[in-house]
Order: sequence, then C-alpha cells, then structure tokens
Amino acid sequence: MKIMISYPPLKGEGYPTLGQNRQFQWFHNPSYIYPMVPAYAATLLKISGYDVIWNDSIAEKLSWEEYVKLLEKEKPDLIFYETKTPVVKQHWQIIEKVKSILPYIKIVLAGDHVTAMPQESMLNSKIDFILTGGDYDFLLLNIVKWIEKKENLEPGIWYRENGEIKNTGIFKLNHDLNKLPFIDRDLTKWKLYGEKFFKYSPYTYTMIGRDCPWAKCTFCSWTTLYPNFRVGSPEKLLDEIGFLIQKYGIREIFDDTGTFPKGEWLKKFCEGMIERKYNISFMANFRFDYINEEIAPLMKKAGFRLLKFGLESANQKTLDRLCKGTKVEDIEKGCRIAKNAGIGVHLTIMVGYPWETKDDALRTLDLAKKLLDKGLADMLQSTVVIAYPGTPLYRQAVENNWLRFSEGEWEKFDMTYPVFKFSDMKPEEIMKICDEIYKAFITPRFIMRQILSIRSFEDFAFLFKAAKAVIGHILDFMRKKG
Repeated sequence: MKIMISYPPLKGEGYPTLGQNRQFQWFHNPSYIYPMVPAYAATLLKISGYDVIWNDSIAEKLSWEEYVKLLEKEKPDLIFYETKTPVVKQHWQIIEKVKSILPYIKIVLAGDHVTAMPQESMLNSKIDFILTGGDYDFLLLNIVKWIEKKENLEPGIWYRENGEIKNTGIFKLNHDLNKLPFIDRDLTKWKLYGEKFFKYSPYTYTMIGRDCPWAKCTFCSWTTLYPNFRVGSPEKLLDEIGFLIQKYGIREIFDDTGTFPKGEWLKKFCEGMIERKYNISFMANFRFDYINEEIAPLMKKAGFRLLKFGLESANQKTLDRLCKGTKVEDIEKGCRIAKNAGIGVHLTIMVGYPWETKDDALRTLDLAKKLLDKGLADMLQSTVVIAYPGTPLYRQAVENNWLRFSEGEWEKFDMTYPVFKFSDMKPEEIMKICDEIYKAFITPRFIMRQILSIRSFEDFAFLFKAAKAVIGHILDFMRKKG
C-alpha cells in the first residue's frame, strides 16, 4: 500500500503553518514548524514495510496544479491530512477534489478541530476516517493494518461502513512513547523546517513529550489532543540527540513538547547532556514556575540556550481565568532567574481576552516593554486570542455569547479578525496592540544591547534574521482587518 502524508496547498493571506502550531495564523514571512507527530507516522509506516510519500505543499510552496500532478504521478492508496479550525472547510473541498481525481483513494483527517467535532467533518465531507486525539501516528498505522485485515480498530477512530458513520469510542492515550523509533528525517524532509529563533545550523526539532504536564490552560487547543501528559525517558531523548549529532552534525535542537518536563526528569536529562559531552545548543518550551535558582545553572551547563515562556497576560485575573497556574510576579522573577544563569528568554503573549478592558491590554503591553528594556527578555511573539472548538475557552465563549461569529464560520478563526466581542475596545484596537507589542523591540536601548552582544558572524546573522521576523510580524498585523 502506498501512503501519502500530505499538507495540500491552501488559499489565504499568506502561508499557514499547521504542524505543531498551537495558534493558527497566516504569515507573509513564514516559519515552517516540523510536524513531529505526522513525521512519526511516516516513520512507523515505513519501517512496517509500506511505501510512504512525504508531501508538504505549504513548506515547498507547491501550487494546486503542481499538487494535482504529484497525485496523478504517485497515485497513493491513502492520504493523511492534518487540519485546524480556520482551514477545515478548505480541507473538505480538497477531499472532494482529490476523490474526483483518484476515486479509489481513502483519506484520513486528524487534528484538534476534528477531535472536538468529528461528526461535523463526517457529515460535511467525503472523508473516510477521522482520528481523534493526538496519537495519530499510532492510529494511522492501526487504520492501514485494519484495512489489510491485520488488526482491529483502536479507540478514537471515526469511519464509514456500508454507508453508515461509525466510531470506536473515546480515544485513549495509552501508547508507549519510548517505543517510537527515531524519526526518518530524510523521508520527512527535515531541512524544510525551522523558526526564527534558531541560531546555529544545522538545526532540527525533537518532541519527547505529549504535550504539557500542566494541561489546564483553557485556551490551549493541544489539551484537546492531549488531556493527559506522557513523556519518554530522558535516556531516549539523549540517545536521539546523540544520533542527530552523529548522523546530521546537528548543532541546535528545539524540543517542541508543549512544556518540557521538570523535576527529577529534567535533572537526569541535564546530567546526561553533561556526561555525554553533547556540545549543542538546546531550546524548549517552559513555565515560569518551573525555573528556579537550583535548576537554571544546571540547564545552562547542559546546553540550554533559550526557553520559551507563556506570559499570556500581565493581569492576574486573566491568568486565573485561564487556569494558567502562575502569578504575575512569577513572570519577571522567572525571566531574571533564566537570564542570570545565561539562558535566553522568549516570551509568548496574547491579547484580546473578552473580559479584559483596554487598560488591561495596555498593562500587558507595558510589561512586555519593561522586560525588553531591562534586558530580561530577548524575543517575544504576540498573537490574538482565539477560542478553538474543544477548549474550555470555546465552551465559555458560547455560553457567555462572547463570539462575534457563528459556529461554522471557521475561516474567521484565523487571527485575521478578533473572534470576541469587547466592552470598551474595537477589534482594530486589539490588532493595534498586537502590533505595538512587536514594536517594543524598536527602542534605542534594546537595539544597542543587541548590537553590543554580537561576537560572531552567527550572532550577526541571527540578529538580522530576528529583525526581519519582527518587521514581518508588524506588517502581518498592519494587513489584518478588524
């Protein structure tokens, strides 16, 4: 059987990034994040003896006409698509077009939107299978073996049988991550992927956990896929890093686990990095309440260069309503601990909460400026809050009539428009504040600090790339509509 893992061309104002993306947005200066779970799926299928094709039309910038030619050339028996709320209706249309080209083909859909609303896609498209939950690497292999009558279907799968829609019940996250093979990076075209915060080339991604030990934030769509946290062993990640260094000469890694593990797991990992003398730069997602004066120096010694922290808001009432589990005072304290240890800080910020006033939103902007001005943050990104189906925030939005759009107008959940109603702000004001957060970089003090930090050509190239990214994001928000 020939199987294609595919991201087909999509229409929009820029380039979408679907793989591993927690907040969907169209970018004009895009980053392509390595879709780790589909890459694991491709690898599992290949080592099980199947003919696997990796196609990322978005990262490879293929047109629809080029995509059709690829389908006609390869003639796959089954295609897997990962989707998200703003483009799910486009994927329904694509499924119909593909089936008109290859009538015999079976098509599989996965992602947080179809996990939350599987029946919607079964009724509105000609999809054959929907995988719910986040272990769609294991489930895709299970479907292929079921088609060949080698296995029974696992929980979490929707399918058609004799014209009827059926499902195997609620998904279970009971797969052993330690049994996953190392991703076949040549098969999955690893060189296509990278973000602006990578500094040392060649670089790549790992993903040892699924997805976050906290798993309570009401806005996070990945809690729809991974309501409980699992993680592979420190030894497994260390072995993978050693493999990547040896085979590809990797110099920098970003682990895209939603939040990197803490405590004894983290200590063992850091000690292993030091004992094995892995001379690489390492980055990860982290929480402010996970960093402390004891672990930070060990992380630095182990090679940690940058940590991404979710600031989200400078208002305690908002952090509490989001079930973030952190205090506003943790933000500056966590940044300071990381910076004192020599670890860079990347902040993620959101604006446009339906309960916040304009003063609340400006307070978050002021905190971002303060942290940059003090040298307690090196990078930041700002996004508009979106309530994705399946999240507690979406349920709250429906119950409280916060949404500006009706259910089913999914294309409007793409961050081009704020989705919420506001009491004392206009939608265009939200977009402007997002823009202003990015402009916080453009201060003489911050710019001079960055220039003085240049010690090598790589530092210069990284600074140039970061400046280009900031300008790109500012232009993105200038193009947005209210």
